[in-house]
Amino acid sequence: MPTHSELADREISTRLQNALHVEYDDVRSRFERYCAPLEIEDYGLQAVPETSPAKWHLAHTTWFFETFLLKPFLPNYTPFHPRFEYLFNSYYNGVGDPFPRPQRGLLSRPTVKEVYAYRHAVDTAMHELLSRDLPDRATVAARTELGLQHEMQHQELFFTDLKYNLARNPLFPTYTEVPAVEDASPAAELAWHSFSGGIRQIGTTPQDGFCFDNETPRHRVFLEPFQLASRPVTNADVLAFMRDGGYHQSSLWLADGWAHIQTTGTTQPLYWVRQDDAWFEFTLHGLQPLDPDGIACHLSGYEADAMARWFGARLPTEFEWEYAAQEEADAARDTAHFVERGRYHPGRADDHTLFGSIWQWTSSAYGPYPGYQPAPGAIGEYNGKFMCNQLVLRGGSCVTDRRQVRSSYRNFFYPPDRWQFSGLRLARNGG
Repeated sequence: MPTHSELADREISTRLQNALHVEYDDVRSRFERYCAPLEIEDYGLQAVPETSPAKWHLAHTTWFFETFLLKPFLPNYTPFHPRFEYLFNSYYNGVGDPFPRPQRGLLSRPTVKEVYAYRHAVDTAMHELLSRDLPDRATVAARTELGLQHEMQHQELFFTDLKYNLARNPLFPTYTEVPAVEDASPAAELAWHSFSGGIRQIGTTPQDGFCFDNETPRHRVFLEPFQLASRPVTNADVLAFMRDGGYHQSSLWLADGWAHIQTTGTTQPLYWVRQDDAWFEFTLHGLQPLDPDGIACHLSGYEADAMARWFGARLPTEFEWEYAAQEEADAARDTAHFVERGRYHPGRADDHTLFGSIWQWTSSAYGPYPGYQPAPGAIGEYNGKFMCNQLVLRGGSCVTDRRQVRSSYRNFFYPPDRWQFSGLRLARNGG
């Protein structure tokens, strides 16, 4: 007979297993709900190589579970299609050569119907795997959690990519109608919050709950006293920057940024449209009048840096941002503007939590923390191999899943990128 301790361990394992089933179904079904407003023609759009079609995101997230869980751990598993491992691999060279990223929009087959059949077949197999009492169940549980976090990231990319793809259409199509305005209050006056310097703990450990490997290990940094703005930069602030010739003053720009905007002819934020002497902004709710009190978004790292300099300020470091976020109450984060709110656009810049609405550029290069070690094998390609030539963003956006965001969470993009919901919060020296 099993001992009392063995029975207790089994009961705990069963509860964790049941919770994982529920979380798996919730995350997977959310993606299909997000896709529900799409027309069939929308699923295959890919305007530029940096974006991916909705159909590809649906398949790739399914590929992750099939490749890293079902094939190695479910006995006698038969892959849904022998070529899907090639078609829907993103960048995992340890798995094999992926299908070229710029050509994802050329894949009319498999059809959307077949991709959904693939998802549902893998879901059935995953439930079978999660129900089994296997020797590797701890690894299975950890990889399943990673797969769900990976899927939430691709759900966010679904919104950012879809917005870019729809914006190329001169009809300015609508993904969903504008929801009721929750708060029409004007933007708050910009104020400054002071933070003391000193030695601070940055990062996290897996013992504190799920985290990505690039958030580890927890380590110490030294901070000088600094200040952070009470709210992000607004559309009105950007308009003032533009009226003052900000896009034409080389002294405000990093050399790479100035060369970039000269080459691209950039003179305004992405998705801003001038019609009849008025500014509009393309959103997932269609073309809307630009709200001066709205939080400015879709700014590149170069634009964010130049605007901060125009303000007589700077971008925060990622360590300053994280320390400030550690000081912020969890309740503030829990009420922030994330994807669960169903308004896929930043709100107004009232007194604003550090979390939600927009990803905030920092001046920090994306690199490894002291002592960082990627996981062995193809899983280790998730974050580590991208630690070059990118900047860190913090805070999550209006299309980020609330469950992903924490003070230590690090996003990263190249400085010219601006199709992400990215903006800025000003920083300056002194306490």
